[in-house]
Amino acid sequence: MRIIDINNINEAAEVFTKIGVDHYGIGAMAAKTIHLNIFIEKQPCKVANIIKQEMLSVGGDAAVARGSVACSLEASDILLMGTQKQIMKLADKIENQPFGLNKIAADLRRLLHSQGEKEFIFKTAHRKIKISGRTLIMGILNVTPDSFSDGGLFFAQEKAVERGLELAAQGADIIDIGGESTRPGSKTVPMNVELKRVIPVIESLAKKIKIPISIDTKKAVVAARAVDAGAEIVNDISALAADRKMAGTVARKKAGLILMHMRGTPQTMQTGDLRYHDLMGEIVAYLRKSMQKAVNAGVEKESIIVDPGIGFGKTAEDNYRIIRNLSTLRACGVPILIGTSRKSFIGRITQEQPADRSEGTAATVAAAIMNGANILRVHDVAAMKKVAAVTDAIVYA
Repeated sequence: MRIIDINNINEAAEVFTKIGVDHYGIGAMAAKTIHLNIFIEKQPCKVANIIKQEMLSVGGDAAVARGSVACSLEASDILLMGTQKQIMKLADKIENQPFGLNKIAADLRRLLHSQGEKEFIFKTAHRKIKISGRTLIMGILNVTPDSFSDGGLFFAQEKAVERGLELAAQGADIIDIGGESTRPGSKTVPMNVELKRVIPVIESLAKKIKIPISIDTKKAVVAARAVDAGAEIVNDISALAADRKMAGTVARKKAGLILMHMRGTPQTMQTGDLRYHDLMGEIVAYLRKSMQKAVNAGVEKESIIVDPGIGFGKTAEDNYRIIRNLSTLRACGVPILIGTSRKSFIGRITQEQPADRSEGTAATVAAAIMNGANILRVHDVAAMKKVAAVTDAIVYA
């Protein structure tokens, strides 16, 4: 006798097939093996009460605030507890009911669909990138004098191009080029300085490599010039907040777009009260809002990637919690990128300088993949590609 882990419908089907369950039985029972806890924020008490009763009627349960039954509260959060099949039945039962329950039903179905999604097609101006069965590696190329890890090493144009070619040779799937440091406390650089740093490097590399180039910038003009020079992806750490023209620029250029969660700016993000009321909930809500802004401007959803922003307005403990709960970001329905490479939350444990944090980075890389990461932004491409390959073999076995 033993307890087994079943993480998705395919794994459930394998177990049923081994037992010898007939095809109809597999279809009927597979969704019963996946237990989910779904958190719904701030619903009117009448909605909370209906959901509670309907969830009980399908054999699951729902936790609501103590005053919900008497409606002594204006609103209540809700925690749904049940199998995937029970929650699908709940969606069926409430989709035609009033008080906005039809929207909740649609959101539940969308969320359930996203949980099983392991394959994406990511679109840039020049290609469609299949993300399936293998984690992609984004190599970091900082063309700055002051980045936290390798500031100055590749500041000269010739050195930067050489490093870009090296990253490609090591197996990078994407190269991310940045001309402005975003380390804690860093200040923004003038647009003309950033352009002078990155455009010649992008122009040179675009002629020599076949993999896509990403421009790491918050400025719409830099993004536009970079795409014209050969970049295909815009990596905006402000998630469109720093420049109101960025969303329209990305849409017009048909570039891929990476949206990252950050509180404040690089200059202020690690100061003041860093506490979150609901860490993952706030990150998901922020990224969804930014995604909607992008889509409203004309960016296709298939061209969007989200990043939880490790180290950007978070404590060390927050960063580890994000990695452990990374699968929560599947609710966004797009690929997940994460950048943990050599960051200070690793050094806090290993007591090492950035260049010596390879093993600690490897641990975060493996954990991130196992919790849902699709793309890893790293300095040490060759080493982390090996870590990813082995972890992928475990995840996709």
